[in-house]
Amino acid sequence: MSKIEYDGPILEIDNLSISFFTRLREIPAVMDFSVTVQPGEAVGLVGESGCGKSTVALGVMQDLGVNGRIVGGSIKFKGRDLNTMDADELRAIRGNEIAMIYQEPMASLNPAMKIGKQLMEVPMIHEGISEEDAYKRALEVVEDVKLPDPERILKSYPHQLSGGQQQRIVIAMALMSKPALLILDEPTTALDVTVEAAVVELVKDLGKKYGTSMLFISHNLGLVLETCDRICVMYSGEAVETGSIEDVFDKMQHPYTQALFRSIPLPGADKNARPLIAIPGNFPLPHERPQGCNFGPRCDYFQDGLCNAGDIPMHAIEGDDRHNTRCLRFADIDWNAPIVTDKVFEKTEPGRVVLKMDNLKKYYEVAANALFGGSGATKVVKANETLSFEARESETLAIVGESGCGKSTFAKVLMGLETATEGAILLDGKNIESTAIENRDTQTVADVQMVFQNPFDTLNPSMTVGRQIIRALEIFKYGNSYAEREARMLELLDLVKLPRAFAERMPRQLSGGQKQRVGIARAFAGGARIVVADEPVSALDVSVQAAVTDLLMEIQRKEKTTLLFISHDLSIVRYLSDRVMVMYLGHVVELGTTDQVFAPPYHPYTEALLSAVPIADTSIEKEHIVLEGDIPSAMNPPTGCPFQTRCRWKSKVAGGLCDRDVPPVRVLADGHQIKCHLPDDELANMRPVIKVAAE
Repeated sequence: MSKIEYDGPILEIDNLSISFFTRLREIPAVMDFSVTVQPGEAVGLVGESGCGKSTVALGVMQDLGVNGRIVGGSIKFKGRDLNTMDADELRAIRGNEIAMIYQEPMASLNPAMKIGKQLMEVPMIHEGISEEDAYKRALEVVEDVKLPDPERILKSYPHQLSGGQQQRIVIAMALMSKPALLILDEPTTALDVTVEAAVVELVKDLGKKYGTSMLFISHNLGLVLETCDRICVMYSGEAVETGSIEDVFDKMQHPYTQALFRSIPLPGADKNARPLIAIPGNFPLPHERPQGCNFGPRCDYFQDGLCNAGDIPMHAIEGDDRHNTRCLRFADIDWNAPIVTDKVFEKTEPGRVVLKMDNLKKYYEVAANALFGGSGATKVVKANETLSFEARESETLAIVGESGCGKSTFAKVLMGLETATEGAILLDGKNIESTAIENRDTQTVADVQMVFQNPFDTLNPSMTVGRQIIRALEIFKYGNSYAEREARMLELLDLVKLPRAFAERMPRQLSGGQKQRVGIARAFAGGARIVVADEPVSALDVSVQAAVTDLLMEIQRKEKTTLLFISHDLSIVRYLSDRVMVMYLGHVVELGTTDQVFAPPYHPYTEALLSAVPIADTSIEKEHIVLEGDIPSAMNPPTGCPFQTRCRWKSKVAGGLCDRDVPPVRVLADGHQIKCHLPDDELANMRPVIKVAAE
């Protein structure tokens, strides 16, 4: 199938409206939406869940399902209207000229088919080339996406690859026919930050190499800053601001864009002196949108009689590069006014030590060929190696590292869901490392509670919110009567800032952020003194993240809770935590106060983690460090230093020490610990990874 030659815009979406039709009503998902993507340009589409980003992408792919319909406007690809094409014309364009990369790589791969065959299918179907040529092209593209040993990869099945490798294969598949437009729908959400950094770097390089235009859908403003030339901010089905990255980030002209930036932890935010400002209210449901401006009910600048009088068109900002805003008051607002907040808190000093871990080890034994159903020799998986730290009352200790580093295993041992192989866990001086949860007394269970990553999986779908909290109170033997427990349940709803009427609601009637609040209320039902929060905000939108982290801090101040905050998002860690513990392959490689860990000297792994974090601030300059390769398997860890296979500083250490010996824990200034062989003079030479650019 020959490609269409065209020198105008690759994609022109003009006044697009998309609705979904149910038996009861028409639900408008996207209204009056316009965006243009020029040849070789990358446009970021940002906004919260439910704002219509993915619906726009599915509209471009003409894949809206049986209930979805384009009810207004046009989508032109290389000057031709996709809405008027028949099925054969669309089939020729999809996958060949327009390719899409989805959030979940396994959804795009056939589990029963080798990778090579899946890649070769694309040009053989679309371009009719021979099997031999298709194999050569597949090999070339797998090399392009920087996968090791391409020939072995082509012979592998999808399940034999890691998540990051699978996502690279999906990108390779999308690029097989050298499309003119690549749509990426949250392509890195399920990946670790280090893998995300490598994938983003890859997408940018390949975009340049192939001259591909991109529509990059994300809720991560930092990622859009690093990958795109232009940005379109969406809210409740509408574009509210469009423009170049520089114009929108530095001279925003819509209250929603401003509110988004105020709810993300940029460098300089401080949980006490400069807390994040969550957007008040909730996102409107599609059939309950307000009159006039959709953002009106949540906007600081709302003016009755003006903002809710009628439909609001886009307005051009003079002097900027195609910068538009859907706000009637943009010229009246002082966009540079300092943030006024009445929330400034005293820094709380950590109290006495409540939790102490001493040389904790957790090993699992698995059959060496367990994957293939056999028995025989066993292998040991060293999930945690000699973990030692202490946590104090009112302190937030963050635990960071990539997937597979042992963060969640340690949390399971602390909770009693697993027991330790060696070492000690002391809760108020009492050993709990060998006591499984079913053998722990009620007080110990109530003292150590957990808030999980995914609020959807932790609530019973057939029980009301109030009943679930009362159930926890019964288990913790709170009160002497149902009436006392019910009164406490209502107090807990107050504590997590949910209306008391929510006690009668079922989980399906709540949003993600509201479900997470119920999870927090349940964790505090027994007066928890230590709360393990395992990625508690990573499944939530940025504005909801700000509200939930704010809530955790407020409860901590009130209840003097010790918070163990497990995360891979270093921006939120920097904002929330008092101390940080960095883990890699079961080892603690660095431990110190937040200021110590975020300033050099760093452990080489911490340095790479910091470099990988996307920051939504144009004044920040970052040193560029992309980690090669994936985290080694805990079943077959490298000899010597666990990080040596990916370390860029290894050559600075003499005598093959990194290959041979696990580094000792070194204590630098003021209790800052690092597990590294680097000599002192090399550590002293480390430069900051993140710095503010000179004006």
